Amino acid sequence: MNVAVVGAGIVGLSTAVALMDRGVTVTVFERGIPGNGQSGGSSRIFRHAHDDPRLVELAQRSLGIWRTWEQRFGTQLVSSDGGVAVGPAVLRRFEVMTAVDGVAAMLVDGAEVPRFLPMSAGYDGPALVDHTAGAIRTRAAIGSLTELLRDRLITDEVYAVAPRPTGAVDVVAGGSTARFDRAVICAGRHTAQLAGAIGRALPVALEAHIRFEFAVRDGRVPQMACLQDASGQYSDVSAYGTPQPGGRAYAVGLSRPIAVSDDLGVADADAFAQARQETCAYVRQALPGLAPQPVGSRACWITRLPWGDDGLAVWQEGNVHIVAGHNLFKLAPWIGTAVADAVVDGELCDELRPDATLGGAPAPRR
Repeated sequence: MNVAVVGAGIVGLSTAVALMDRGVTVTVFERGIPGNGQSGGSSRIFRHAHDDPRLVELAQRSLGIWRTWEQRFGTQLVSSDGGVAVGPAVLRRFEVMTAVDGVAAMLVDGAEVPRFLPMSAGYDGPALVDHTAGAIRTRAAIGSLTELLRDRLITDEVYAVAPRPTGAVDVVAGGSTARFDRAVICAGRHTAQLAGAIGRALPVALEAHIRFEFAVRDGRVPQMACLQDASGQYSDVSAYGTPQPGGRAYAVGLSRPIAVSDDLGVADADAFAQARQETCAYVRQALPGLAPQPVGSRACWITRLPWGDDGLAVWQEGNVHIVAGHNLFKLAPWIGTAVADAVVDGELCDELRPDATLGGAPAPRR
């Protein structure tokens, strides 16, 4: 079997490696540097805290693959820093998380958050501590996967992915047109455009986002938990934070979206400057152990599905599988395995079907 994977972000790379491990001939198309689009930056949060109970179990499965990769590549990919969540959802999420074997979590008073995140000012109300959470070393992950696929990667822009009546799939790139048995599209903000060209309209909302890196005032902190702050105590929108490799900086982002214009560009370039001001104000109050001015930033695109911030689904058009969603980095090893199984076996798992609305809000209790 000969399969094309369009997009070399973390989902595309994970899928390609899973296919390669099954003996499939894989060609990966990437228009730029692997992992430099929606997968860009130095770290991501690995967490079990979700509103959808299915995602807790899938995160646990994915963590198992992350640990297997660490052995395979000989490097740490998910830190042992843990994670802290605050806000009205933590009691519900704690109940959901502790129903899954292997997830080590506890509730503490928000005033105890500095035990796990020394730069924090603390919070009112309860806090959820996930001992099995941590910071994903994104560059180590992208680099290790890319190295495995170095002979299978084509640096070129894909203009069309076209399923044929015979079951074959043509991939039209800038410098070539090639025919494959199957194709997987996981091209970030370009996924919806490629899918639309073959008649599959995806319910994807595009937004821009930026996060900022702040130096640790004390120079280096050996352990800093990841942060999910939906408390509203220091900002009118939720915030997140993740330690950077080396323990000398911490990335912080606010959830206020940056609008996109009809031509898929940023509607207001000044929104990035406004985001910087708001993030700095949040850091001064919530994380006083960080220097008040950022030392770096990372802008990216967000592709959000209508049923939730953690929404994820795979669509199929002929022999083309199309992956879309948001907050996918932590689940990428499992997603890649599941999509590879679907490509090889012809059957997509129930969780990834669009009507499953994976990552949506939990069903009401009866």
